[in-house]
This record gives sequence, structure tokens and C-alpha cells, in this order.
Amino acid sequence: MGSNRREFLRWLAAGGTGVALAGLLPGTAAAETGTIVVLAQVTLIDGTGSAPRRDVSVVLAGDRIAWVGSGPVPEIDGARVIDGRGKYLIPGLWDMHAHGADLEDIVPPLHLAHGVTGVREMWGYAENRATKGKIERGELLGPRVVLASGIIDGPVTLLAPPVLQVSTEAEARAVVRAEKAAGAELVKTYSYLAPDVVRAVADEARAQGLRFSGHWPYKLSHLEVSDLGQHSLEHFFGVSIHCSSRRDEILARLKSTPYDPAAPRDFFNLARRLEFESVTTYDRRMARAYFERLRCNGTWHSPTLTINRVVTQPAETHQRDPRLKYVPADVRESWAKGIERFAPKTPEEVALQERYYQETLRLVGVAHEAGVGLIGGTDCLNPYTFPGSGLHEELAFLVEAGLSPVRALKTVTGDAARFLGREGTSGTVAVGKEADLVLLDADPAADIRNVAKIDTVITRGRVLGKAERRRMLDAVEAAANRPTTTNARLHSLARRGCCC
Repeated sequence: MGSNRREFLRWLAAGGTGVALAGLLPGTAAAETGTIVVLAQVTLIDGTGSAPRRDVSVVLAGDRIAWVGSGPVPEIDGARVIDGRGKYLIPGLWDMHAHGADLEDIVPPLHLAHGVTGVREMWGYAENRATKGKIERGELLGPRVVLASGIIDGPVTLLAPPVLQVSTEAEARAVVRAEKAAGAELVKTYSYLAPDVVRAVADEARAQGLRFSGHWPYKLSHLEVSDLGQHSLEHFFGVSIHCSSRRDEILARLKSTPYDPAAPRDFFNLARRLEFESVTTYDRRMARAYFERLRCNGTWHSPTLTINRVVTQPAETHQRDPRLKYVPADVRESWAKGIERFAPKTPEEVALQERYYQETLRLVGVAHEAGVGLIGGTDCLNPYTFPGSGLHEELAFLVEAGLSPVRALKTVTGDAARFLGREGTSGTVAVGKEADLVLLDADPAADIRNVAKIDTVITRGRVLGKAERRRMLDAVEAAANRPTTTNARLHSLARRGCCC
């Protein structure tokens, strides 16, 4: 063994990566089973926001990154070497607002085939808790799952069961405790919660060592829930109102308007109409103060531009998408029905919703410039919002909003990990981190759409090349064409045609 290789192996053993020296030596179990993978001479975009680095090699030992350095690495007997010349290595992507992990033969493989190696599942229930367990035990190939609680809403709600409906502070506290005991890693709040109940959820979540994230609860302002500790506001609902010179007037109207149990959607429709109107009264001073308050409180935005774009376009825009072959027929039917609630139908409605969406894009850019944390997510399995490939769309929308491609990638890699408190193990390409990586055939820093040009996905150290990913997609298509197996909860999500 040459001196360079001896020094390399000695460095690995001493580097605190948890990789045993014996496991890298020829003739050992690690070498014989091919657990050493070398990604040789890639251009690295490491998830920190730094500029791409050329001619970098990365060594994986099992499910961890063992070495990152410039130039070629010394030869390691038994290692699998992937030639990275002319290719681009990025961390595995996180979809930070996803649904439907329990549709096991559709959703997990679609995520992985498109480089999404982690998801924040934003509706926790027994079935996707079971799915997460299968993935973690190695029984099912799928992304890492950070699982929210069940959705907590008031006695009036837009959701179907199993939404967790609470009316009192005591009920709210009991639900938070029960969800923590069931394995929730964060608390998910929804739109129609009463102010005292939101405060109880926030307090009990803090007592249980959990964060809470979710929709804007209409009877409180963004500023109030940010002060209570809401970790992320989903879908960018209400941002244009909070940046409007009419903010106080609009919020007062919403606070004084009761929810109607007989027609719960009426209030949502009112709030949306006021949002559409508010884009014409943008106030720079109000916006600056609003974003600064969120930044200081550590409240992030999850804009989910992918679903927001879907619901502001005419329904026929989506009905010939080639990705529909990966979606079961019953869900496709639910999507078609659900989108009718929101899709603009007249030229006037198209113009109104297009203006609102373009202002949303602009405000995402303003939030970024103001230093507010952004995380990229899709709200997949809502109508025409596809697992896996939808995150590629989200990245393109973030770039359209004004982020650089490298900065947009950071929202679903390094920033996602930091938001989740996993920055020590995930999100960037560094020694000791989880071996979740994507090797691309073209430069995403030059064109963010190149994130879809995938050569190899590595998940927990397992290498998924083009052939294996093609087989995964073929299996998804076959599963989508089998007799109906999807559950009523996913139909409810699809039929609603709005963000959750």
C-alpha cells in the first residue's frame, strides 16, 4: 500500500467520522460488500450557498460521508468508483411541505427517483407513521420523513377526518400531548383555530419540546403568531395583506367575521378575495417592518409556490401533464374535481389571479432580501402537484422570485436542515454527514432546471443509478394503473383543491 493511501486511511480513521480504519482496508467486510463509494472529480455545490467547487472527490462509507477533498483520491481496494468528471454533485433535496407518504408504491419512489431524499410530512396520521417506520427499518425504500402531528383546527374546518378539532385550551393541550406521544416531531396548526386555542397550542408545544408550524390562523395576525413562536407560515397566505397599507382594516374585518358552520368555505373565500385586493396597496414601510419582525423571531416562510401556481391557472392547463401516468386514476379524478373550486374561469378571474401570483413571487424575493428564512416545499398530492418532480418546479419558481440558483438550492438543502435542527447530520456535503446526494449531468448553478437532469441519486448510502431509477418509475406507473388502492384521506386532500 502506497504512502498516499496510508495517509488517506489514517486521516479517515482519525477524523472523527465514525469510520473504522479496518472497514476501509482491502479484504474486510466493508470492502467486500462495496460499502465504500467514491464520487471522483465532481463539481460540488455543497448546500451552504458557496460557489461551486471544481475537481472535488467525495468518499462515502456506508451511509455517511467519510472524506471530501480536491482532486483524485488514492485507490481503495473494493470501492465503487463513480466518474464525476463533467457532473455536478449536490446534497439530497428536502421537500419541506409534502403529503401522502403512506401511498407507499407511488409517493416514496417518486421522491427518490427525482432526488428528494427527505420530506417534511405535514399531516401526521397512523398510516404514514407506519410508513415512516418501514423506511427507517429498511423495509421500504423511501426518503427520510420528518413527521408532523395531525392537523389541529377548530370546531369549524375545511378538512375531512382525521383532522383534530379542538374548541378549548384544555382540548388543545391534550391533543398536543397525545400527538407527541404518537411520535409527532412538530405540531401542525390550521386556519380556523380560535386565538386562545392557538396560544394554548403554542404553550403546550413549547412545554413538550416541539415547534409548531402551519397555516395563518385568521383570527390572529402573522405578527402575533410569530411572537408566539410559530416556526413557519405555510403557503404565503396573508403576506400581501400584512404588507398592505390596508392591513389593519383587513385584519379587523377578518377578526370580526364569524365562521359559519353551515358554510365553512365562505370565510376562506372572503380571506382570499381580500388577499387578491391587497396586492394593489403594497406599502414598503409596512413590508419592511413585517419581515424584520419575522426575521427577529425566527419565523420562516414556506411559500409552496408550486401549488400556488396550480390554483391560479385555468384547470385545462394541467390536464395533459405527462406525469399524470404516475398518478392513480381515482386521484386524477379527484384532482380534476378539486381544482374546479379555485381555477379562474373568466378572463377577468385569470387576470386577477395572475396579478396576485406575480405579486406573491415578488414578495418572496422581498422576504429573501430582508433575511427571512425560506424553505422550499410543494404541498404535493394536492391537485397537479407531483411528488419528487414538483420540487424541481418549486426551485424554478424560487429563482423566478429573485433567488440565485445556488441560493434556491440552499432552501431545500442546507437551510432545510437548519430549520429542522438537523444541520449536524444533513443538508450539506461535509465529512460525517448523511450520504444523501444527487449527481447531475448539467450545472444547476447555470440553470436551475438542470436539477432535473439526474445521473445518480444516493439515499442513505445506497446508489440509485439511471437504470434503477427508470425501473422505479416504471413500477410506479404500473402501480398507478392497478385497481384503486388509495385511501379516503388522500381523496379528501385532492378534492379540496387547496393547500394543506
